[in-house]
Amino acid sequence: MSIQIINTAPIAGQRPGTSGLRKKVAVFSAPQYLENFVQSVFDSVGDCRGQTLVLGGDGRYYNRAAIQTVLRMAAAHGYARVLLGQGGILSTPAVSCVIRKHGAGGGIILSASHNPGGPDGDFGIKYNIANGGPAPEKVTEAIYARTQAIREYRISDAADIDLDTLGAIRIEQMTVEVIDPVLDYAELMQQLFDFDAIRALLAGGLRICFDGMHAVSGPYAAAILEGMLGATKGSVINGVPLEDFGGGHPDPNPVNARELIAIMAADDAPDFGAASDGDGDRNMIVGRRFDVTPSDSLAILAANAAVAPGYRAGLAGIARSMPTSGAADRVASALGIPCYEAPTGWKFFGTLLDAGLATLCGEESYGTGSNHVREKDGVWAVLFWLNLLAEKKQSVEAIVRAHWAAHGRNYYSRHDYEDIDSACAAQLMDAVRGRLATLPGQVFDGYTVALADDFSYTDPVDGSVATQQGIRIIMTDGARIVLRLSGTGTEGATLRLYLERYEADPAQHAIPTRQALAGLTGVAEQVAQIRARTGRDAPTVTT
Repeated sequence: MSIQIINTAPIAGQRPGTSGLRKKVAVFSAPQYLENFVQSVFDSVGDCRGQTLVLGGDGRYYNRAAIQTVLRMAAAHGYARVLLGQGGILSTPAVSCVIRKHGAGGGIILSASHNPGGPDGDFGIKYNIANGGPAPEKVTEAIYARTQAIREYRISDAADIDLDTLGAIRIEQMTVEVIDPVLDYAELMQQLFDFDAIRALLAGGLRICFDGMHAVSGPYAAAILEGMLGATKGSVINGVPLEDFGGGHPDPNPVNARELIAIMAADDAPDFGAASDGDGDRNMIVGRRFDVTPSDSLAILAANAAVAPGYRAGLAGIARSMPTSGAADRVASALGIPCYEAPTGWKFFGTLLDAGLATLCGEESYGTGSNHVREKDGVWAVLFWLNLLAEKKQSVEAIVRAHWAAHGRNYYSRHDYEDIDSACAAQLMDAVRGRLATLPGQVFDGYTVALADDFSYTDPVDGSVATQQGIRIIMTDGARIVLRLSGTGTEGATLRLYLERYEADPAQHAIPTRQALAGLTGVAEQVAQIRARTGRDAPTVTT
């Protein structure tokens, strides 16, 4: 074995998005593309010598080949140890858990999260820092700057190693420890939740269905839900990670998780359903013929946090992404704790969690988590709900409706316009920005605009500023329209339209969401002219 220095040149387009760099497999597998980015990461994070690196991914196509490259480059940069998930498998929250437990200097996650996989699908890479969370913008910008100036990369010429056998292997002077991907994570979950109560709930006849979507969370759900908690064998469906996610789209929403939705709508439906995404950091919660919105899920868990041993001391605060509904704000107000509104992207919660200002965090894109790691966490959310069910001894629907009765209902919906022309999407956003100053005071179909702005955020801990994080149009009654472009796609642009209206009267809580938000939908079309500008008569996905 020897370390080689390979000449290279900058490759355009390697700026990380909301959560890492995501491109098509064909792009990542092109000569020197992955190597350039990994070298830029190592150059940007400082001296790697003697440190521990955590490495794993979601099992999608190209993961195993990419892991071999990262290992050889890590060895060439002086890492003392790499903790590698067996078979290259580690969920995103598990990476965060392992980094924090073992005092690693950071971690590399090979995943494009909820994006499709396979040879024609997507691939991604993300660097997490020593607190276990995604690299903040100052780090990702440094990585991007380095990709524009790179001239060489360092890599060992060592042969590929066995990724599937537990134990230690040497590459150059570096030890690679192939670890059980579930062990550390499961140990942490036992500290947070009342496993005895959940075990008794399941033994008492509660039936569950967890859809792993042939993604990374399947092994975690099988080990914990069926293995440790005694759920009936077969409660976890689509539990084996596949390189193409079985041809599906591993994004846990009612459209993509249609098999789970059908199961939960059947006459003999289980009592509780859930799904997670490609890398295991998202969750969808479903009752019998009843979907729980991510915004409501965050608020309900916060309101009932004391049911779980890990949160009985109380919450320091709640944090939510700006497009997420204000349901959590109402819980925070009732509890007398702060609620922070941050941009989309889990990296913005890291400083709040590290400073002890927030305990629970959530995003409307099916992401919920807490200070136990520095990532959102799909299986964690499922266990929290099961702990809540064990305590309340009510159905999912009954728990949600009781929450609405106590705090009011935030009617909420997201409309995704996927793969639209990037220039068209940018022009649409610019056109709305150009109207912002004139919107306050205008009346649209009975709604009066109180505030219109392009959301900016100043981190209350480190003072960093993030601008142009989404257009907000807020009405005098608190109803909101939000427009933003997603930073997680790999083709064209995805325009997201968020609609929200609060209803305090319990007698009005059973209105179908589409009907309750119909007025706002019309206002959004008047302001943004989505049909005229994109040529789309309807969104690709509505959740």
